[in-house]
Amino acid sequence: MSNRLNVAPNDLSAFWMPFTANRQFKQAPRMLVGAKDMHYTTADGRKVMDGTAGLWCVNAGHCRPKITEAIQRQAAELDYAPAFQMGHPVVFELANRLVDLAPEGMDHVFFTNSGSESVDTALKIALAYHRVRGEGSRTRLIGRERGYHGVNFGGISVGGIVANRKMFGTLLTGVDHLPHTHLPAKNAFTRGEPEHGADLADELERIVALHDASTVAAVIVEPVAGSTGVLIPPKGYLQRLRAICDKHGIVLIFDEVITGFGRLGTPFAADYFGVTPDIMVTAKGVTNGVIPMGAVFVKKDIHDAFMTGPEHLIEFFHGYTYSGNPIASAAGLGTLDTYKEEGLLTRGAELAPYWEDALHSLKDAPHVIDIRNIGLVGAIELRPIDGQPTKRAFSAFVKAFEKGYLIRTTGDIIALSPPLIIEKNEIDELVDGVREVLKAID
Repeated sequence: MSNRLNVAPNDLSAFWMPFTANRQFKQAPRMLVGAKDMHYTTADGRKVMDGTAGLWCVNAGHCRPKITEAIQRQAAELDYAPAFQMGHPVVFELANRLVDLAPEGMDHVFFTNSGSESVDTALKIALAYHRVRGEGSRTRLIGRERGYHGVNFGGISVGGIVANRKMFGTLLTGVDHLPHTHLPAKNAFTRGEPEHGADLADELERIVALHDASTVAAVIVEPVAGSTGVLIPPKGYLQRLRAICDKHGIVLIFDEVITGFGRLGTPFAADYFGVTPDIMVTAKGVTNGVIPMGAVFVKKDIHDAFMTGPEHLIEFFHGYTYSGNPIASAAGLGTLDTYKEEGLLTRGAELAPYWEDALHSLKDAPHVIDIRNIGLVGAIELRPIDGQPTKRAFSAFVKAFEKGYLIRTTGDIIALSPPLIIEKNEIDELVDGVREVLKAID
């Protein structure tokens, strides 16, 4: 530990950091060396409140005993087992526990190692599903502007965040995009689901008419778009998407990598909005972010469409070396135990009104042009500095860390998604900290 506490900037050159301003970071590194419950510990011994659940993933808080103990036991008993043509009991137990939590009819789980892998897996399942049903012409994938679906080729193709796409050329062909649902002129400072914008779902009808339904395989959306700055679906929007997909035989995929496992005060966003997709993509909270793992839920009819032909043949030629890894599976069980014993999958619903009031108390803070919230997630949108987009929010991020708060920024938006164990006094502390940060930046 002492060695890690004394890392100097000139030791940092080998690691090319992801989604990071590398040169800025390495001039003044922000090092975390410990964590417990709601707080990180920095290399210089300061406590930093985690206002973002790590990267939207540490839903149960940090270093929780049941998860730690489950990992330790499993590592000493069975460290690795191949997932191809072999199995181990822990992953089957985890799959059963997850299916018990899932919306009705989502009876099967395919394990991956991340949200990005989960998205690409879901897209491949959708394409293959149509093929095994004799509709192989359905190859077109529909995403949404400002959508984030990870960073693998499928995910950034259906994703709609320009900075994530522009350096990589055409990516997958045959992809189209719905418009995003951010309507600040009509919905600014909305509490919960916006009133305006459900009709934007009807753009799917236009896209289907353009390409013909016989060519469209799947539509993928985040129920709440998180990484782009917390864009909340207008009332009725997801219901209309579901109806249009049903009408045209299109697979509807929900990317619940962020919204899954209690973020909205329900186990999944599908529960919150009362809309069940055909495929549901998860990761992050499935293991509390402790060990990489993703889980793709599918409806029974999709799974069963593959279970034909000679029984000795592989039904779906896809998977990963670490699909259902024993230690990750144990971490998942420890996580689910923690969620259940502490009521964390529904705790967000109890705290949501208090969270909402606290966030909207920032309406008159400097630079604020919009506030959005749902469940235990929220966004404070800042007025950009002329000619320097993203700089104001990045300044807020750095200043917040200096003051003892970890926040997430995207563009000129501050996103907050604290661990679900947060208490009301800690909500007050976090929001007061953001208020002081906004006063301190230009």
